[in-house]
Amino acid sequence: MPTHQGLFEYHSLTDQELSIFREQGFLLLRKVLTPEGLARIRKESMAAWHAEKEAFDPARSWLQNALLVNIHHKSQTIRDYYFEGPLVNIASQIISPNIKGATSQLTFKLAGNTKPFGWHQDNGYGELDPYTALTALTALDDTDRGNGCLWLIPGSHKQGQVKVRQNAMHKSNQTEIVVEADDSKAIPLEMEAGDAVIFHCWTLHKSDGNVSKDRDRRILFLRYADADAVEVYNDRRPRLGRLLMGETVFEEVKAFESEL
Repeated sequence: MPTHQGLFEYHSLTDQELSIFREQGFLLLRKVLTPEGLARIRKESMAAWHAEKEAFDPARSWLQNALLVNIHHKSQTIRDYYFEGPLVNIASQIISPNIKGATSQLTFKLAGNTKPFGWHQDNGYGELDPYTALTALTALDDTDRGNGCLWLIPGSHKQGQVKVRQNAMHKSNQTEIVVEADDSKAIPLEMEAGDAVIFHCWTLHKSDGNVSKDRDRRILFLRYADADAVEVYNDRRPRLGRLLMGETVFEEVKAFESEL
């Protein structure tokens, strides 16, 4: 029996849901994790987090306080969810029958982390071609306006890749993308723990700071891409990631599968 039996809720998108995604650039998926799956991912996530991170410290950088990359290397349940969970089939319906994993990370705003993260497209931070990459954010906590939920602009993916300027992040070697957007068109994505939201790589989104006194906002960030997607910012080299469905023309991607 698979180790993830009973942890995830599998779902194929209906024609109506696919139409909503194409029109709006996002889709909210309710309860993709069962209560047991949510509890297990929370436990394994926090074990990995505490093994590498300290408590939130306003003197530390955004990267130190908010991100833990390649979380599937540190959690078996997340690995199963990333590689074999319900999002893989959903990605194949939206992107193509040929799918690879592109990113896995924890994106946390722990209580006290009031830093906002401005408007951006995920393809602005890692431009992939073809421009069909899919971001999936799974809520490990109830998320609302008080603890820094996601905001996005429906239909904003239709404007395509946005040219951006970059600012140096405070106390970090990273750069922060700056995109001008109309806040009046934004909607909050308030989710319950175990829900997920999927959105197009061009969908504009942001998050405000966590202004709650005692509530965390923990998100599992996964990204899927066409199996032949290349990194525009890296001389169009193939994006490495495990092949999850279908085929790829790149020998590097085929070889990479055996490394994970």
